[in-house]
Amino acid sequence: MRILIHGINYAPELTGIGKYTGEMAIWLAAQGRDVHVLTALPYYPEWEIHSAYKNKSWFTETLNGVKVHRVPLYVPKEVTSLKRILHEFSFLAATIPFWIKAIFSKKYDVVFCIAPPFHLSLFPWLYKSTRGGVWINHIQDLQVDAAKDLGMIKNKTFLDIMFGLERFFLNRGLRVSTISEGMQHKILSKGIASTKIMFFPNWVDSNVIFPLPKEKSLRQEMGFNLADKIVLYSGNLGEKQGLDAILRAAAAFKADSSVKFVICGSGGGKDKLIRLAEESLLSNVFFFPLQPYEKLSALLAMADLHLVLQKSSAADLVMPSKLTGILAAGGCALVTATEGTTLYDVVYKFQMGILVQPENEEDLLRGIRLGLFGDTSAYRQNARNYAEQYLEKEQILRKFEADLNDLMVLPKA
Repeated sequence: MRILIHGINYAPELTGIGKYTGEMAIWLAAQGRDVHVLTALPYYPEWEIHSAYKNKSWFTETLNGVKVHRVPLYVPKEVTSLKRILHEFSFLAATIPFWIKAIFSKKYDVVFCIAPPFHLSLFPWLYKSTRGGVWINHIQDLQVDAAKDLGMIKNKTFLDIMFGLERFFLNRGLRVSTISEGMQHKILSKGIASTKIMFFPNWVDSNVIFPLPKEKSLRQEMGFNLADKIVLYSGNLGEKQGLDAILRAAAAFKADSSVKFVICGSGGGKDKLIRLAEESLLSNVFFFPLQPYEKLSALLAMADLHLVLQKSSAADLVMPSKLTGILAAGGCALVTATEGTTLYDVVYKFQMGILVQPENEEDLLRGIRLGLFGDTSAYRQNARNYAEQYLEKEQILRKFEADLNDLMVLPKA
């Protein structure tokens, strides 16, 4: 099976979509598949081209048995709605030479196109129209919905055009895969047939990420002691999470020198958070860069409480990828989720975290106090059990490979 994975993010990016795409491609290559990836120069979540890739343009490299075709793109220093659109279209334009060559080269049996951005489907649609084969649209994030609900794009005409194009591409693919039940329901509401939808959740390797005692965590390396009460937010520092709330919560604990708020990550909102923390004289807030994957268990083990934050307007549009690692590490997660969403329902059903209302600072403080000073042992055990039972990497990727094999024998019209 010759597979082309098309997405803007890929390894060696450490967080988000690039992490999962990289693990999927490497796994498929290890099964003997001929795997190609068409992607950008790595830039996320720092929004800066990684140092090893600076001054490069179009080139191909082989990473862990995967042929990775890189293209340049515009990466804004400050991310705005307009600049993000330019960023995405610059990537789309830069892939044109690859697609022209692909039409006249050996055929790809499967084209797996990852959104966001949704309009990457343009060239897979044209490729399928000329060469045939299996084309799957994989939805990691419903980008247009998020842009609308978060107020990033307010022009109704422009939104209607984008929703129309999104629906067009989703209907033309053989399948639409996505990562949560909530997103499946949202895709169904767009007029996509239920027979087209395929469940392909994000995963975690519980043999790589697992519970560790605090003594083996990164506490000492990062300058903390075992007696400290640590609230950890690790991951992308973007707009969907409403991370200003962390600083306001930290201000409420200024009098307790044992409570530390640790923010570990990168993203477009990091500089703003650092500035706000300095202006508020918050000596109990500490910033660190993203840690390498091999240190993830040790990083997660340092926390008494993990924050998984989203704004209420982002409900059920994304399933936070950071939660899978927290669960595998047997962490106690404080999750902001609205009742009735997939995220709320799964955390509540399996009792694997503390639920609070999004953008409700009083409820957030209640949850933090419970997580730091209450008994969280049941949450931690339930979290690890859930990861082992439902999120195992090998199990999920084996099922995905079987689905690909089934699709190969279906009519492709």
